[in-house]
Amino acid sequence: MKIARINPPELPNTEEIGYSQISVVEPGRMAYISGQVAVPPDGAPVPASLADQMKIVARNARAALEALGASAKDIVIARCLVADLTPERLEQLMPSLLELFDGARPSLTGYGVAALAAPEFQVELEMTVRLPD
Repeated sequence: MKIARINPPELPNTEEIGYSQISVVEPGRMAYISGQVAVPPDGAPVPASLADQMKIVARNARAALEALGASAKDIVIARCLVADLTPERLEQLMPSLLELFDGARPSLTGYGVAALAAPEFQVELEMTVRLPD
C-alpha cells in the first residue's frame, strides 16, 4: 500500500468521522495542490452559502486530482481553512468534503481563519498527494 492509514487506539477514533489520525507514505513522487476556493470554472459568481462554496471547492479539488492522474485515495493530507469556523459551519461543509474523500480517509486538519484571499471566500482546501506510480 502506498499510503497506510493509522488510527491508534490511544488517539480519538476519527475513522467514523471520515479521516485518519496518521498517514504513512511510501517514497514516491509528491504533488502539493494549492488551496482551492469556490471559483466556478465557468466564471459564475461565488455562491453566498458555505455549503455551496464547499461543493465548488470539492469539484475544483477533484479536477486537480484528475489532472494529476490521482484520486482521493492518493491524498496524504488535506488542510481545510474556514472563515469564522464554528461547529455548525463545519457541519455544513463536511458532506461535500467526505464525498470528495470517497471513503479514502486521508489525514485532515481544519483551520478557523479570520479571512481568506477575497472577502467572498468562506472555505479553502489544499492537499498533499502521493502520485500514483
